[in-house]
Amino acid sequence: MGAGWGGAGLRGQAGDRGRPDWRKQRSRLEVPNDGWEKRFPRSAAACCPVRYQPLAKAFLQGSSIWSYWAHWSFHHPSPSFLYPPIIPPSSGTASVIVGHPLDTVKTRLQAGIGYGSTLSCIRRVYRRESVFGFFKGMSFPLASIAVYNSVVFGVFSNMRRFLGQHHCGEPEAGPRHSLSDLFLASMVAGVVSVGLGGPVDLIKIRLQMQTQPVREANLGLKSRAVAFGEQPVYQGPVHCIVTIVRTEGLAGLYRGASAMLLRDIPGYCLYFIPYVFLSEWITPETDTGPSPCTMLLAGGVAGAISWGTATPMDVVKSRLQADGVYLNKYKGVLDCISQSYQQEGLKVFFRGITVNAVRGFPASAAMFLGYELSLQALRGDHSVTSP
Repeated sequence: MGAGWGGAGLRGQAGDRGRPDWRKQRSRLEVPNDGWEKRFPRSAAACCPVRYQPLAKAFLQGSSIWSYWAHWSFHHPSPSFLYPPIIPPSSGTASVIVGHPLDTVKTRLQAGIGYGSTLSCIRRVYRRESVFGFFKGMSFPLASIAVYNSVVFGVFSNMRRFLGQHHCGEPEAGPRHSLSDLFLASMVAGVVSVGLGGPVDLIKIRLQMQTQPVREANLGLKSRAVAFGEQPVYQGPVHCIVTIVRTEGLAGLYRGASAMLLRDIPGYCLYFIPYVFLSEWITPETDTGPSPCTMLLAGGVAGAISWGTATPMDVVKSRLQADGVYLNKYKGVLDCISQSYQQEGLKVFFRGITVNAVRGFPASAAMFLGYELSLQALRGDHSVTSP
């Protein structure tokens, strides 16, 4: 989405017009040593209460990965097509923290039993698992979100630039936005997102859906909250990964990948393309770039559209990935669709659509804002208008 070094982020032209010489810009793009590591050492997580330490460690780990990647990228510059835009961890962290409680509700509605409406699901989770039940499975996405978003956004923007140069020959001669290029770049980004995000999504859903101890799960009893002192199926993301690899092999980490492909390929088309056109439509012609308010509004609307329309396949994906926490019920995508329809009717494929749309707005708004502002900061471009 948007040019790596040149252009105007997601709204830039397909070419490299005005692109600086990356060999000469190295000193200007040095990452300042702001003392982050001294102010927030890894041991800082130990200062938190015991129940919050996994969350603090995941945040610090994600931030340090981003810092190392940024430092390495600036000291080892490469041509723009190979350079992925780097989204700061703050925007990804914000999107995960804001969206995860609703994501838990959405997953329980789609793959759980007996949750009823959205409000009844929220009340039931809070009553049985307290507020911490809404944050189950968050540490793994929190630790990986910076790298995941940087790669996916970078694939889209650089693929779009490559296609523009390939079709037009001269970058300046190409149209401002080619719909076919946007579609193809979005589809490639969707494929890449499954490769990176499939295991993360699987671990997240498995941790969200373990609502009873191992003993009762093996007996096939009805779902209930895990009481204090009882052993859940998975004792954390690492234990979950080890258990899945041991019982299902490495392929088990990509359980539900086919449904995820069917969700993410059209989903990313309805994610990136509306943002590009909405941000251009909202921005006045006299402005050189979108304002932060424009980025937030266009990003939020694009996220709501994408997640709302992706709900039917999201239901199938959630059920396939949650399948296996206790029992294996589905043989594949078609079998999951068939069983779900026969047992619950067509309405089952729209479970959680409201939650998906509501969650998609703030999470995507924060993501697009962080992406655009990080590109402008890396380029030293402060031309964006004030909100």
